[in-house]
Amino acid sequence: MQTDFLVIGSGIAGLTYALKVAQHCPGKTVTILTKTQSDETNTKYAQGGIAGVMDFDHDSFSKHIDDTLVAGDGLCNREVVEIVVKEGVERIEEIIAWGANFDKDPDGDFKLGKEGGHSESRILHHKDVTGKEMERALLEAIRTAPNIQLISHCFVLDLITQHHLGYLVTKSTPDIECFGVYVLNLNTQKIEKITAKITLLATGGNGQVYRSTTNPAIATGDGVAMMYRAKGRIENMEFIQFHPTALYEPGVRGHSFLITEAVRGDGAIL
Repeated sequence: MQTDFLVIGSGIAGLTYALKVAQHCPGKTVTILTKTQSDETNTKYAQGGIAGVMDFDHDSFSKHIDDTLVAGDGLCNREVVEIVVKEGVERIEEIIAWGANFDKDPDGDFKLGKEGGHSESRILHHKDVTGKEMERALLEAIRTAPNIQLISHCFVLDLITQHHLGYLVTKSTPDIECFGVYVLNLNTQKIEKITAKITLLATGGNGQVYRSTTNPAIATGDGVAMMYRAKGRIENMEFIQFHPTALYEPGVRGHSFLITEAVRGDGAIL
């Protein structure tokens, strides 16, 4: 199989990229691979909401930037923070245009929550299932795009590089190229090759390496492992975000039920 753009992962990052590139390149094919059901992603389990400056009468980009830098305890890249904050509103408007719904008050204004680290109310949300709503909207938009196909139950095993063509590839090789992937088709139990001009890894996190995590069972760090085997560069692996609140059930291991951070934002105390 051959495609122009290959996206590994069907969460908010992969689906957004697929939609954008499909719009910019209508004559090109975009293929999304996901290892279980199309909506089984970390995105689906996000509850609290998405932050953006929506009320400029009481909030500002500078406030949001300052809040983020303080919460980052000096480790943030300020340039990246400024880009995320200033472009965040446009990205929110984009996902709304794709069909995502966020809660509004009787006057039609967004109900903005306030969570940990934020000095102002700027959290848009859809009840307590914000991620599930965004995932739904993105998948529906994907299904209407004529040049996008999504293949589920397709477990990506390895990136195809010069190594698979018989060349020596090391971490110091300056021009490692990716030509596609090898996958295990979980429906047929056969190994298949998919080639692509551009391959994007959007495979999510690796929470399942820990005994307790709010991440679903699919969060096993596949993309990081693939990149490591391909001799690619891996950075910032020390930054693992642990959600501060989850439901503890004695004797239950694995995926813990997440208690949204919005609960603390509304005054709950740990």
